[in-house]
Amino acid sequence: MESEGHVGQVVNIKAKVNRAFNSSMEVGVQVSYEDLCNGKQWNVCKAHATFVAQGKPPAKIKLKPLVPQTEEEKIEYGIAAERRRMRLAHTDTIKDLLTNSPVQSEGENRECNTVVPAEKTRVESVELILPPHANHQGNTFGGQIMAWMENVATIAASRLCHAHPTLKTIEMFHFRGPSQVGDRLLFKAIVNNAFKNSMEVGVCVEAYGHEMEVSRRHINSAFMTFVVLDGDGQPCTLPILQPEPGDGERRLKEASARKKIRLDRKYVISCKHTEVPLSVPWDQSNKVYLSYNNVSALKTLVAKTNWVLASERDKVKMYTLEEDTFLSIRIQMTTCIDAKQAFLLLSDMGHRHEWDEHYVCAELVQQVDKDDMIYHVISRTISEENKPQDFVILASQREPCSKGDPYVVAFRSVTLPTQPAVPEYTRGEILCSGFCIWQETEELTKVSYYNQATPGVLAYITRNIAGLSLSFHSTFQACEQFLQKHKDDVSIRLQNL
Repeated sequence: MESEGHVGQVVNIKAKVNRAFNSSMEVGVQVSYEDLCNGKQWNVCKAHATFVAQGKPPAKIKLKPLVPQTEEEKIEYGIAAERRRMRLAHTDTIKDLLTNSPVQSEGENRECNTVVPAEKTRVESVELILPPHANHQGNTFGGQIMAWMENVATIAASRLCHAHPTLKTIEMFHFRGPSQVGDRLLFKAIVNNAFKNSMEVGVCVEAYGHEMEVSRRHINSAFMTFVVLDGDGQPCTLPILQPEPGDGERRLKEASARKKIRLDRKYVISCKHTEVPLSVPWDQSNKVYLSYNNVSALKTLVAKTNWVLASERDKVKMYTLEEDTFLSIRIQMTTCIDAKQAFLLLSDMGHRHEWDEHYVCAELVQQVDKDDMIYHVISRTISEENKPQDFVILASQREPCSKGDPYVVAFRSVTLPTQPAVPEYTRGEILCSGFCIWQETEELTKVSYYNQATPGVLAYITRNIAGLSLSFHSTFQACEQFLQKHKDDVSIRLQNL
């Protein structure tokens, strides 16, 4: 939550379906407060909720596709697929981080005289589901369960800090199954880890029909982060948590891993374009969010509606987009090739020097996974220091999530300890660039290249826009020739898959 509201203020809640997949949909929710006395409004929090459509008997329903209309809707539509991908990879990201980078507790290095055993923060509470708690189908309102979960989590947090904690974030609120009128819900909460200024509380919910019932259904879980604020609104230092042996130590380490992922995600996703350097350090813990940011930034650029045609030559069109202090270009052509073939050829940066005269070579230095690769690129572009530029680039590729989606190949700069800057080159940076490839007809494919200009390439881009250089047009004519020359090779590869 970005701020708190007070009695007498108006709460405005806006919700909209961002995208429908096969049987699930993403709903974006924005909450703001309004002060009726002075007319001011401010955002409080936002969330993305995933719903699954089910019929009777419980069976998934195939949803109709959502067609975005406005620029904002198109952006959210495109990024929703990346958020879905990120959610599905969250558990594996935690496991990889714990396996490859053992996490140490902050308490081991923090000076504090107060130590609280985790067992003392444990809270259990039982609620009976009554008709006012459920919808017309008899299923418990999700919001009611969330409110009860926050109550027990707040009590657990209070037992650690002996103060009034403030809820800051909720991580991966997961509804595993429904509960009905007449069910008893057992809420369990415990502080998983206490950091210097925040604590994570884990909450789970089990449902059962009556007191004598042996088996219980695990229906909900969430991780909530709390802070304690002083009179000036600043976070207070918290006591050290002493975990229980076994499961308590596991929960403590997993909480540390989730905190690192939150910090990585916050930095990567909120990184401002004006910040220097543009490159973000790559490691195992933030690889999912770097990939998300890479593709989402390109999809956001693609969804912009105020592109202006700057020039057209030999069926190659150049568009420009000016926003605030940023200049972006789009180079577009239509060619006779299958979209999948063009995608496979353009996603392999190792062959880019065959058609792009600005590239000397591109060496694959790390195969992150099947969709993400890191390349070291040497360019012919000469910097102000009169040296060739080199780049360390994360290439993220995506096949269409549903009909009408493009194939995507996104590029952005990252830093790797194994690829430091060297004296003979000037290390350049790429903010956002890449290809989007659409199948227009059975024979024709539209290929669009996007680049958001950084200082290192700005002069080169503006020369092309002003008509003082035709290198963009000649480069993409060479690209089309490359695609036509090698499309049969790709066809053979596809047939052998």
